Amino acid sequence: MKKLINRPEDIVAESLEGLAISHSDILVVQPGARFVRRRTLGRGKVALVSGGGSGHDPLHAGFVGKGMLDAACMGEIFTSPTPDQIVAAINAVETGAGTLLVVKNYDGDVMNFDMAAEMCDHALRSILVTDDVSIPIDGRSTGARGVAGTLIVEKILGAAAEMGWPLDRLMILGERLVAQTKSMGVALTSCTVPANRTPTFELNDDEMELGVGIHGERGQTRVKLDNADAIARHLVSKVLQCLPVSESGDALILINGFGATPLIELNLMARSVDQAVRHAGLRPMRYLVGNYVTALDMAGCSVTITLLDAEIEALWDAPVHTSALRWGC
Repeated sequence: MKKLINRPEDIVAESLEGLAISHSDILVVQPGARFVRRRTLGRGKVALVSGGGSGHDPLHAGFVGKGMLDAACMGEIFTSPTPDQIVAAINAVETGAGTLLVVKNYDGDVMNFDMAAEMCDHALRSILVTDDVSIPIDGRSTGARGVAGTLIVEKILGAAAEMGWPLDRLMILGERLVAQTKSMGVALTSCTVPANRTPTFELNDDEMELGVGIHGERGQTRVKLDNADAIARHLVSKVLQCLPVSESGDALILINGFGATPLIELNLMARSVDQAVRHAGLRPMRYLVGNYVTALDMAGCSVTITLLDAEIEALWDAPVHTSALRWGC
């Protein structure tokens, strides 16, 4: 294993220091508490706070800034932040209008964000992101995981919060967004956690994993490697099966790389997904393509579809200024 690191145990702290150095105009890193906050807070607006394990960069720290998150808490690699971290982040950015937490549906994240919420004494609500369609819903399952759709939820809720929407209205929007946003991923390789020094699982050259998460875990099905068009058709079909009927027929598409997939392949997948979505009767109106919600150095991608209406589309188009997303500013 070759990595640009010093010691595995220092990778998260030192990476956050580098983020603060290179984007000091946008954000501030609190090293001891290990959270990132906006340098300039929006007084009187609802604070938007998220977080999770590191290794998904640029999620979540890369989305702190105007039009998105006010703070992000970063745990160790693939490990949830602690309740104390989350409380410190909330207290650092709450300015009187309340706080909305955006939480991915993983056991550790849910437990620690819930504990943090109980430790705070001001207005606070939570949105649980459950966009992954690959987990079967049964008595043994905690439900769909929160994966790349988290970016879409954070962007649109961040825009609404920037416009001054109150907490209750943001909650209604967030619940609607979660219902209208679904994802599924495919891995061509595993990832390597720096402390482990070996891949989490092995795939032969002619195999791929369907239904992977973002922590390097195995997928739901291992199948023979296929071409991009066939992979896109499969992912789009599975995602559309779990979305409600669209009144407008308009859609936002996120082609998200897992960290080791070059942009030439992700753009090719955008072409394949566009064909599959249009064949299914939807109109892709907005696209985002790139490595945004990663699993360290995993090769592969996920497809996220969000059903659009005029309000959600306008919020997606609103200005954003973070280290990882910048438009309209």
